[in-house]
Amino acid sequence: MLIQTKITQLIIAAIQTAQTAGDLPEFDIPEVMVERPKEASHGDYAVPSALKMARLAGMAPVKIAEQIITHLEKTDYFSDVTVAPPGFINLRLADSWLHQQVDQVLKEEDTFGRLVPLGKGGTDKKAKKVQVEFVSANPTGPFVVGSGRNAVLGDTLANILEVAGYNVQREYYVNDIGTQIENLAKALYIRYAQAMGQDLPDPEEYMGEYLVEMGRVIATSYGKKYLLTDNSSDDARRQAMNFMRQQALERTLETIKADTALIRVNFDRWFSEQSLYEDKTYNFVYNKLQTKGMLMERDGAIWLKSGDEEDKENVVVRSDGRPTYFASDIAYVWDKLAKRGFDWAIAVWGADHHGHMKRVKEAARSLDLDPNKFSILLYQLVNITRDGVPVRQSKRAGDFVTVREVVEEIGVDVFRFMLLTRSADSAMELDLELAKRESSDNPIFYIQYAHARIASIFRKAVEEGATMGGGDVNLLEHPSELALIRQILRLPETVAFAAENLAPHQLTHYAQELANAFHAFYHECHVVIDDDELTAARLKLVRAAQIALANTLRLMGMSIPERM
Repeated sequence: MLIQTKITQLIIAAIQTAQTAGDLPEFDIPEVMVERPKEASHGDYAVPSALKMARLAGMAPVKIAEQIITHLEKTDYFSDVTVAPPGFINLRLADSWLHQQVDQVLKEEDTFGRLVPLGKGGTDKKAKKVQVEFVSANPTGPFVVGSGRNAVLGDTLANILEVAGYNVQREYYVNDIGTQIENLAKALYIRYAQAMGQDLPDPEEYMGEYLVEMGRVIATSYGKKYLLTDNSSDDARRQAMNFMRQQALERTLETIKADTALIRVNFDRWFSEQSLYEDKTYNFVYNKLQTKGMLMERDGAIWLKSGDEEDKENVVVRSDGRPTYFASDIAYVWDKLAKRGFDWAIAVWGADHHGHMKRVKEAARSLDLDPNKFSILLYQLVNITRDGVPVRQSKRAGDFVTVREVVEEIGVDVFRFMLLTRSADSAMELDLELAKRESSDNPIFYIQYAHARIASIFRKAVEEGATMGGGDVNLLEHPSELALIRQILRLPETVAFAAENLAPHQLTHYAQELANAFHAFYHECHVVIDDDELTAARLKLVRAAQIALANTLRLMGMSIPERM
């Protein structure tokens, strides 16, 4: 159980006891918040609940806080509990309790940070089913860095949710129908025809070199089979365009799959948008909305009724009879929550989908689905710079930076870490020069170096015959030792916060703070010394730090180096 949960339970019990004793009046207890104080001198945790209860109790917040701590059950967690104006309850963890946690971390090893113990076979069959749908970029070109941020955010969030106790499925939604796919097929045909010697103007869209190469490959493999002339029949034209569409999809998806695997992102399922129409899911959902009176006709199109009837994005079926992307999204949400029965569906979308988020939730409500079971993590795109000069990106124009290009230059670990460092809703800049620098200026280097330095400590310990055996953790009394223990123990609460708030970037902050705490300890306390007992205790501590670092790097999808 998280220490914050224990504190919450203790505070609620103390309030109830004070009310029973008549020291506090009867009132409904508001939500108890447990915070980290801004200043370490104030303690490890702070509870501001007395401030919210002042009006309910008709008492000054300080007086309420004093009554709460008077009735607070004594535990071995805290060395002191105090009241600070204007009514905060500050709690400091006891050194003796902190010492005990070192052995607990060593016991948990790879599972340290997991919020729910694994069941038999490594899974919990009672866990809530969660689907994280991410990347889902139109398969119309190479895997670019903007989509790379989506991939890293979604994959890390899925890792976090797994250790938070959820049964997680990763899914890529393939937009394999629509205008953009048809335009891609036309552009590929032009490149194929050019490779066969026809003098055709370049396509207006999708002008990248990747289509030129794809056209050459098709020309080499199929020759004139799909080459059209002025005398070609309508059936031959349909066959050629269908073939080009299929080739473009298959070859582009093959590249995307290879590039996502390159950055250690793997999906449990690649879901076809076309399947929503082939298996009649779209028809079912459309009829359900129609039966409920949620559709209306205007200007020859079919609209979903909503709070904003003029919003053109609410069109479900165009005037020419073609369903919109909004129609597909409605059917897709139904497929997730109703057909496949996910308890929670999370989608990682670009910030330009902000308005669409509200529309999809309204559609879910119209289908009698719980909109709270559908969450959307919006993210801003990435600006790539080199020597301070922005590098332009445009998938359609062909002037873009691909994930593979960047990873080949800076490495997978740096790529993933850099794209995680800011909250998803913050625009970010990926500085390629900083990313390649192996120094403390580069945060991932600094973090991985901490793990490698611990590995070197253990190699030295082996050389000198030192072990952790019999180490008494109660000997860890130096301020930097206690500060390191405190930082190690923040991993579970970081996981809990990140899972609840869909905030995978929190891991990067935790990892940097943990590395800072370890490096400070390393410079202030020698580990392998003449004192065998203290050496053993400190080896236990650095092993606990190594476990926390390794588990955090693993959650972020990064390597765990033994040497650097």
